Amino acid sequence: MEQQIRKLLTAVVHPETQQNIVESGVVESVTAREDKITVVLCFAKARDPFAVRIKNIVEKMLADAYPAAEGNITVVIKEGTPRAPQPKRESTTVKVGKIIAVASGKGGVGKSTVTANLALTLRNMGYRVGVLDADIYGPSQHKMFNREGYLPDAVQDEAGNDYIVPAESMDIELMSIGFFINPNDALMWRGAMATNALKQLLHQTQWGGLDFLLIDMPPGTGDIHLTIISEIKLDGAVIVSTPQQVAVADVIRGVEMFRHEQVAVPVLGVVENMAWFTPKELPDNKYYIFGKGGAKSYAAEAGVPFLGEIPLIQSIMEGGECGTPTVETDPEVEKYYRAVAEGIITEIVKE
Repeated sequence: MEQQIRKLLTAVVHPETQQNIVESGVVESVTAREDKITVVLCFAKARDPFAVRIKNIVEKMLADAYPAAEGNITVVIKEGTPRAPQPKRESTTVKVGKIIAVASGKGGVGKSTVTANLALTLRNMGYRVGVLDADIYGPSQHKMFNREGYLPDAVQDEAGNDYIVPAESMDIELMSIGFFINPNDALMWRGAMATNALKQLLHQTQWGGLDFLLIDMPPGTGDIHLTIISEIKLDGAVIVSTPQQVAVADVIRGVEMFRHEQVAVPVLGVVENMAWFTPKELPDNKYYIFGKGGAKSYAAEAGVPFLGEIPLIQSIMEGGECGTPTVETDPEVEKYYRAVAEGIITEIVKE
């Protein structure tokens, strides 16, 4: 919202300098939410004769553009040397073709396992793929790709900007907060610390011209999700669930978060993980341990694409534990993930 307000105020030109008040630095700060807006204007000259006039124009423009904040719009005048706005550093994610969030309404549904195997499936389909582990409090991708001991290097560009070099495993580029913490330490971060760490990973990882970047989101809906949504443009979200009704209830919250008008991230579809269990000795039998088709039914009701079912297979769990996702070693497993990947690509083309 702050950026929208700054863009709006570029229409206000100082009569003496003939520069708009944003680019000239007169707009020192903007803080905003739907029902309250505060703008600080800093003028270079003491008792600038145009200050009050500009203040009144800004107040009217904000009142017209944001009627919900009527009565709570504050425009403050300061005198001093305006600070020219610093150019915003370009995020490295601009070099990525498509950025997809892989999310779940609750923990324990296999979201990270689905992310890792989906990344390898897309790689097998000829795409250049990266994975960003945004599950700040419970990172696991560095373990799943067997890169637990990786220590990221820092490199500088010609302008002196620092970048973080991602790990590479099985032709997948990988970045995780797990590279920076001791696995035996409890990660007790306040919200601001976690979001600042995530912003650094989002904007400073030196991705190498990826076709797809999969973001392994934390379970639920919270600060980390809002940070990612506000910091970068997501091309879509994939929701992972199990067939259980309690898991599906949480899926609804996840879908509605991305669908919210202020978020507006396309929901590419729902994946039903652990859909059934088939013992090796009884290959024709399907046991629906966690119920049957709950996520699929919800997808139909909500008008969200259903991307596919992934059965409960022991090798999938073992692959994540040993550092080699099962798609890398078992074509029988890959066929389930390939159906999901093809569905994602179909939906992205539509968008």
